[in-house]
Amino acid sequence: MTTTKAVTKEASSREKPFHIVKRTDMPKWKSWLIRILSVLASLIVCAIIIVAVTGDNPLAIYGTMVKGAVGSARRVWVLLQEVAMLLCVSLAVTPAFKMRFWNIGAEGQVLMGGLGATAVMLLLGHKLPAPVVLPLVIVVSILCGAIWGVIPAVFKAFWNTNETLFTLMMNYIAIQIVSYFTYIWSSNKGNNVINTINTDNHAGWLNLPSSIDKYGYLLNIIIVAVLTVLMYFYLNRSKQGYEISVVGESINTARYAGINVKKVIIRTMLISGALCGVAGMLLVSGTDHTITPNTAAGRGFTAIMVSWLAKFNPLFMVLTSLLLVFMELGAKEISTVFGLNTSFSEIIAGIIIFFIIGSEFFINYSIKRTHAKEVESK
Repeated sequence: MTTTKAVTKEASSREKPFHIVKRTDMPKWKSWLIRILSVLASLIVCAIIIVAVTGDNPLAIYGTMVKGAVGSARRVWVLLQEVAMLLCVSLAVTPAFKMRFWNIGAEGQVLMGGLGATAVMLLLGHKLPAPVVLPLVIVVSILCGAIWGVIPAVFKAFWNTNETLFTLMMNYIAIQIVSYFTYIWSSNKGNNVINTINTDNHAGWLNLPSSIDKYGYLLNIIIVAVLTVLMYFYLNRSKQGYEISVVGESINTARYAGINVKKVIIRTMLISGALCGVAGMLLVSGTDHTITPNTAAGRGFTAIMVSWLAKFNPLFMVLTSLLLVFMELGAKEISTVFGLNTSFSEIIAGIIIFFIIGSEFFINYSIKRTHAKEVESK
C-alpha cells in the first residue's frame, strides 16, 4: 500500500498541472466573442508598444490606420479591389487545402495566368478583332493557370511526390519565366523597365466604361463575388465538394467508398490552378494592365492564412480577406503620416493578426486543470 501511494505521489508530482482538451461544441456566438476580445487585447498591446517606442498617441495612430483604408471614396474602392484579388486567390487554394493537398504554388499559378493574358494581348491584340481578344485572354489565362496547377497534382496522384515542395519550387520557375518574357517583350531593355510589360493595346482589357466604373475596379469585384458564391455551393452542395471533403479526411476511407482519389486530386488542382489563372487575368487585364515577376505580390501565401482562418468557408473568407487588407493599407498610411519606419507599422499590423490567429487556439481547445483523481486513475 505504501509503495502504491509513493508511486501515485511521484506520478502526481510529474503530472502537468494543466492539460489541453479539444472542444467539440463551441457555440458560434462564443467563438466570435473570443475573436473580438483577441482584437481588443491586440490593440491594448499595440498601444503599449506605440507609447513606449514612439511616444505617439495610440488613438491617433489607430485613426490614421482607419483613414488609410477607408478615408476617401478612392481608398474604399482600392480596399475592395485588394480584397477581391486576395479573395480570388484564397478561393483558388481552398479546394486543394480542404483536400489536404498543400498547394503552396498559387503565386506561380497566378503569374502564369497573367502571362497568358499578356501574351494574347501583345501578340494577337493587333491582329484579331477586339471582341475576339477578350474571350481568348480569359480562356488562355485559365488554361495557363490550370496547367501550372495540374503538373504537381499528376506527380502526387501517380508517384506520391511531396506537393508542398513541388508547388513551392514551381513558383520560382514561374517567376523566372515571367522575368524572361518581360525582358524579351519589353520595348525598352533598360534597367528601369526590364521587368515590366506595358500592355498599351486596350484589346483584351477587362474594364467597364469609365462613366460606370470610375476607378476601374467594379468588374473585378463583381466577378470575384460571383466566384465566391459558386465556390461555396461547389464545396458544400455538390458531389465533387463531398468527394474533396472525404479525401481530405482520409484517403483510405475515400477509396473504400469507391472514390477515385487520383481523379479527385487532379480535378481539384485543375480547378485550383484555373482560379489562380483567373486572378492573374484580373490583375493584368482588369487592374494593372502590366505584368512583372511581382504581380502576385505575395497573395498566394497570404491566401493560405485567409483560407485557414475562415476554416475553408468561402463566405467567411470575405471577412478574413477584408481584415488582412485593411491592416495592410492602414499600416502603409501609418508609415506615411507619422514618418515611422515601414517595419514598425507592419509590426503593429502583425501583432493584431497574431492575436487573431492565436484566438483560434482557444476556440478549438480549452485548457483544464489536472485534478488529483485524474492522476490516480492514470
